[in-house]
Amino acid sequence: MGYLYLAVAILAEVVATSALKAAEGFTRPLPSLLVVAGYGTAFYFLSLVLRTLPVGVAYAIWSGVGVALIALIGWVFYRQALDAGAIAGIALIVAGVLVIQLFSRSAAH
Repeated sequence: MGYLYLAVAILAEVVATSALKAAEGFTRPLPSLLVVAGYGTAFYFLSLVLRTLPVGVAYAIWSGVGVALIALIGWVFYRQALDAGAIAGIALIVAGVLVIQLFSRSAAH
């Protein structure tokens, strides 16, 4: 159940972070509400994840996958360019998450 909660936490955080741009400094009510609800949901589900995963592992996965997804959303929806350095850095983050999942005994499997 921990990984399902982690997936919900990641998706909620990605929605909230994506809505931050649309909220325009919290001057637009609907995107602002989405930001608050998304982060609230994300942290609630992240707290549930910490019952079964170590905090460092859970946070590494949560933030790493979130960074990669936000970069992808920025590229697709906001037309924000990613240069070779950004792509390489994001690839290293994803590789780090994979190393944790595949080779670490700290991650609950």
